[in-house]
Amino acid sequence: MVMQKKIYYVTGTHCRSCEILLEDELSKIDGVSSVSVNYGSGKVSIEYDGSEPRYGNILKAVKSLGYDMGQKESLPLISKNPVVYFWFILSVAIVAIIYLVFASLDISLAGFKFGAKPSYLTVLLIGLTAGLSTCMALVGGLLFGISARHAEIHPEATFAQKFKPHIFFNLGRVASFGLLGGLIGLFGSVFRLSGLGLGLIVVIAGLTMLMLGLKLTEISPRFSATTLSLPKGLARFFGVKTETKEYSHKSAFVSGALTFFLPCGFTQAMQVYAISTGSFLGGGTVMLLFAIGTLPGLIGIGSITSLVNGSIGKALFRFVGLVLLILGLWTVTNGYNLTGFNLDNISQGKTVERDNGVEAQMVDGYQIVEITQSARGYSPNKIQVKNGIPVKLTVIGTDLYSCSSSFVIREYGVGTYLKEGRNELTFTPTRTGSVKFSCAMGMYTGIINVVD
Repeated sequence: MVMQKKIYYVTGTHCRSCEILLEDELSKIDGVSSVSVNYGSGKVSIEYDGSEPRYGNILKAVKSLGYDMGQKESLPLISKNPVVYFWFILSVAIVAIIYLVFASLDISLAGFKFGAKPSYLTVLLIGLTAGLSTCMALVGGLLFGISARHAEIHPEATFAQKFKPHIFFNLGRVASFGLLGGLIGLFGSVFRLSGLGLGLIVVIAGLTMLMLGLKLTEISPRFSATTLSLPKGLARFFGVKTETKEYSHKSAFVSGALTFFLPCGFTQAMQVYAISTGSFLGGGTVMLLFAIGTLPGLIGIGSITSLVNGSIGKALFRFVGLVLLILGLWTVTNGYNLTGFNLDNISQGKTVERDNGVEAQMVDGYQIVEITQSARGYSPNKIQVKNGIPVKLTVIGTDLYSCSSSFVIREYGVGTYLKEGRNELTFTPTRTGSVKFSCAMGMYTGIINVVD
């Protein structure tokens, strides 16, 4: 018998989970062979054999999930609501004031310094510091955006329901840090990603923050109505499906687990320490304690977004949206720096900047140059060397457990975790132009200008 198809439209769909819920529920109706739902357009395609399914049964199934029949309104690309822009401008002013206050007080947690061989208590304190520092901007920004978006979509949920995703996210994070920390302690640095790989991860994370931020500000209603989602097959695998409109505990757990691979100077410094233990128990304990130390900062993020609702919630979500836009731009820039790509060389050919920085000195056939690493980056952050002659770059490490302690020159295959004192790195320039060096997050950068 030839299959027949009927098209319907529903309202209220906003994510891949909506598709899965509707498809599963409508498939239970007698005579329905297959169902395909597009959450963006609200289009529902039902294939059936024999007589057409009763509309009343379809309506009942749709309404049982909290949706309704009908076509979605066409949303404008740019909002015309003055309230949206009022909150956006107010958020900009608040962010500017906070920045100026922090800048005037010279507040920074990046320089929190520890001994060369931290104890387990020190590892816990490092985690606590990392959870409150700019190094957690990557993990915290993503978690903040996801939790705020979840709370905005489900304002009727209780505090406990809104907070569950944070519990499972952090459980996944702690569990993976303990397990993978043990594995790198046992097998060494096999899990270490390349500079390009880390850079791409950071760029993707930054783009995700930008998209979440744009959604929360509601400046673009059409964009705010869309949702970042896994492909449907993966969504089903990870359990992105529930009748109670909560996020999947499995997907939240997996997301938290994957943060082990996100680049952060504190995290990577602890990973080096875990490797140095040479055992599963030692490495696992180090990373487990570090992850536990970051919990207060991350749980604090979850508490804020879970407690607020109503008009206060709306205001907070728009403020969070602006913060995420800023964090997203900053993170994408850091990721770009980390990849080693240099648009200056593409656009300028072999032209080198006029201010070439500190010039290397020739000693015994090597170009010798020295820079100092601190919690605020590298000084000087611009050096000049000659093409084709071996270089001995000495990096003096002064803050072992800060983001800048992980040093990368991707083009020359240099990637190391600095130790306290003098760290000698050797490479040979192969072309003229500008070559970037940076920390593992791409937050602190510098330039090696190569001349003939």
